[in-house]
Amino acid sequence: MLIGVPKEIKNNEYRVGMVPASVHELTSHGHQVLVETQAGAGIGFADDDYVAAGATIAATAADVFAKAEMVVKVKEPQAVERKQLRAGQVLFTYLHLAPDLAQTDDLLASGATCIAYETVTSERGGLPLLAPMSEVAGRMSIQAGAACLEKSHGGCGMLLGGVPGVESAKVVIIGGGVVGTNAARMAIGLGAQVVVLDRSVDVLRRLISEFGTQVRTVHSSKAAVEEHVLSADLVIGGVLIPGAAAPKLVTAAMVRRMKPGSAIVDVAIDQGGCFETSHATTHQNPTYIVDDVVHYCVANMPGAVARTSTLALNNATLPHILELAELGWEEAMRRDVHLAHGLNIHAGQVTCKEVAEALGKDFVPYVAT
Repeated sequence: MLIGVPKEIKNNEYRVGMVPASVHELTSHGHQVLVETQAGAGIGFADDDYVAAGATIAATAADVFAKAEMVVKVKEPQAVERKQLRAGQVLFTYLHLAPDLAQTDDLLASGATCIAYETVTSERGGLPLLAPMSEVAGRMSIQAGAACLEKSHGGCGMLLGGVPGVESAKVVIIGGGVVGTNAARMAIGLGAQVVVLDRSVDVLRRLISEFGTQVRTVHSSKAAVEEHVLSADLVIGGVLIPGAAAPKLVTAAMVRRMKPGSAIVDVAIDQGGCFETSHATTHQNPTYIVDDVVHYCVANMPGAVARTSTLALNNATLPHILELAELGWEEAMRRDVHLAHGLNIHAGQVTCKEVAEALGKDFVPYVAT
């Protein structure tokens, strides 16, 4: 198979779909890899590194899209990229379609087969291709939130961990999954007071088992969310419903009643965000203020630590890329039901139920022939 790796073009996105080690793995299995020039330059991988791994360097993204049988990316294709996709071509990347009608319509029109990292599952019911970036985003959320609390960034001027004789900040984390767990780990390490809300008692038990009395766990209800959000200095939104739009758990009315100078980090913004006042921002302009509350809603948070993120992502995606290349996407999905859960769009039809429901589209489940 001929696999194409274009350079990412989303704002301040330096990750790359495949590192040279991944390319070498594919070429050693007899596959061809076409990499756009400078695709890995942002994280220290030169064109020569890719050539040494067996890749061919393409002068433009157009060359990659025109020739590749499968395109491997990191972020959802931007409008100019979507126009270059074609029927029969496979796209393997993060898509986050539920809040993005324009992207969905373009992908449907392209006729391409679009497989989303974020809905591929594991035998244990996890999301193995989303987990590495959730780990990064969860950890980064505390760093970002701590900066948002600084006066120069619009915050109340509070040090997250306090100092002897001065109370530390209260960090409220909504969602105790991969994002929430990693956010809690960082916040505890900095000395903050940490509260995690989740609807799953099993999740809350796991958090207590890992962190003990360093974290306070609360069963998530509307009343509990309101109570703890209103008393928080920093709120992390880490809720996830696989493939679906994130639920709006924090209303605009709640935000109006939050402490002046408090901060919100909405890690769920890729799926539309879990705060009513959230809208996607970029690393170039990461924050805005609503009702004296600083909002950080960067839609590609792990892109800020692009080298770490790319290596972690490639560790997870490479086996599936190889599976798709070796077997072809149809046979790969016949053999691997967990990979099949990643199929979001095929031949002009929405094949992911959650995406269809979120966007009011017809759901047409893919049936292997």
